[in-house]
Amino acid sequence: MTPTPRGPESAADAAGVQAVRRVLLVHGLWMPPLAMRTLAARLRSAGYEPAIFGYRSIVGSTRAAVDAVRDRLRHGPPTHVVGHSLGGLMALEALRAEPTLPVVRVACLGTPLCGSGVAQVMSRNPLTTLYLGRSAALLRSGCTWLPPGVEVGMVAGSRPRGLGALVARFDGVHDGTVQLDETRVPGLADHVLIDASHSGLLVSREAVRQVLAFLGSGAFLR
Repeated sequence: MTPTPRGPESAADAAGVQAVRRVLLVHGLWMPPLAMRTLAARLRSAGYEPAIFGYRSIVGSTRAAVDAVRDRLRHGPPTHVVGHSLGGLMALEALRAEPTLPVVRVACLGTPLCGSGVAQVMSRNPLTTLYLGRSAALLRSGCTWLPPGVEVGMVAGSRPRGLGALVARFDGVHDGTVQLDETRVPGLADHVLIDASHSGLLVSREAVRQVLAFLGSGAFLR
C-alpha cells in the first residue's frame, strides 16, 4: 500500500522524517503506563527517544485524556506516536481536535478504528459496562477519521487469545479482543497482520520490528 502523500506544511516536511526520534507511547484500556516499558526499551535501543503517556482509562474521562495528549504534544518537537488499542484512538482524537499538532506518524497496535464489537456487547449489560469505564463510548464508536498530513499505520494481531472471546463472538481473524475487520479503515498508510494476541502486541518482537519499519519509512515489512 502506497503511503498517503503529505502536504508541504506537515510536521514531517518541517523537520525531516529521518530526523524525528521522539516517540510518545499511549497505553490502552486497563493498562498502566508500566505496560509500555518493554516497547519503550526496544525503541530506545533502536535510537529513538520514547516517552510514555499515562492516563486514567477507566475512571478518567475521554475528553480529559485527549486534552492531556494534546498538551503533551503541542509545544514539543515533531513526534511519532505509538498507541496500543484505546491508546491509538486517544491519539487520533487528539489530532482530530487539534490537527496542527506536530505529529508525523501514528503506529496503532490492535486499535479498533471501526469500533469494538466486544465493547458493544459489554455495553448491553450495566455490570459489564462498568469494566469499560468512561471510555466506553469511544471504544464503541472507534475513530474512522484519519488526520491529513499524518501517516497512520496499523499492526493487527491474529492470535485468538484474550478475554474478549469470553463475552463476544468473533467472525473471522481476531486477536482475542479486537477483530481484524475492526482495524481497517480507508486512508491508512499501511496495515500488517502478525502472529500476536491483543496484549501480546506490547511484547512481540515482530510488532516492534514492524513499528520501527513504519516509523522510519511509513511502510511495514513484507
